[in-house]
Amino acid sequence: MSEALLELLPSVLLEGLLLGCVYAMIALGYTMVYGVLGLINFAHSEVFMVGAVAGVEVYRYLGPHVENPYILALLALVIAAIISGGLAMGIERLAYRPLRKRGSTNRLVPLITAIGVSFFLQDLVRLIEGLWHGEFYMNFPADAQMEALHDLPMGMSIQNKSILVIAVAVIMMLALDHLVRRTRLGKAIRAVAQDLPTASLMGIDPDKIIGRTFLIGGALGGIAGVLFGLLYSQINPFVGFVPGIKAFTAAVLGGIGNIYGAMLGGLVLGTIETLGGTYLFFLTGGALGNEYKDILAFIILVLLLLFRPQGLLGKTQGEKV
Repeated sequence: MSEALLELLPSVLLEGLLLGCVYAMIALGYTMVYGVLGLINFAHSEVFMVGAVAGVEVYRYLGPHVENPYILALLALVIAAIISGGLAMGIERLAYRPLRKRGSTNRLVPLITAIGVSFFLQDLVRLIEGLWHGEFYMNFPADAQMEALHDLPMGMSIQNKSILVIAVAVIMMLALDHLVRRTRLGKAIRAVAQDLPTASLMGIDPDKIIGRTFLIGGALGGIAGVLFGLLYSQINPFVGFVPGIKAFTAAVLGGIGNIYGAMLGGLVLGTIETLGGTYLFFLTGGALGNEYKDILAFIILVLLLLFRPQGLLGKTQGEKV
């Protein structure tokens, strides 16, 4: 039995890497907004969901006309990024900016607003899809070329779509790293995150930078939605809730507000979840099954917050006087 479990380990770790890449990209949206505004944008999970739905629609309407599955996937990723990024900017402009302009210091107000926007987007997508197609449970069409397997060492195999998911996630994370570290926009985002009033005195328009931060985070969420759909196929207006909560957990795990912490937290959480889903049944003698895999991730999160509340890569923040 132990030998069989060890043989499964490489494949389980690979599955954890795939899931972790999706969580990391969603978590980046949470952590970027929190880093700039100190706001937990729970509507980001629905931005992710809208990206997944946009990807399904691209496959539905362009699939019969585009023979190359990689070009089709690229079109889905680009269109989902544009739609989700624009949606995130719209949410900031219509829901969060008016609250910020009023100077409210109550952190519960934007939090409740985010939850309200989340429910609104769920019902809006359900209404649109119901009127348009008569259903709101959708599936990404299967493609034989994307499903094709490649053999790897240690008895592992990987599908073309899994390679695509890892490649896109790595490219987007590297691109975000370059943007934040090397570009003028990245320097402006870091300046606003560090001290918004001082940044505005130095000629930076905070509203514009905050809007672009939401745009970038929303675009990453939309891309993650398409990648999630490619991996797991089934999409509906409520699909963003569980991945969104787990991605938020990943952001906290890595250090909320820390971009690299969000990446690390997503990969760690995805790995823990897949390890738990595979081995929990055997380790507990059948007492706990795959449905309890989430317990491990949240137990580790609670322990981390008890002993290192700033997260894996976060820094302890002192009070400003």
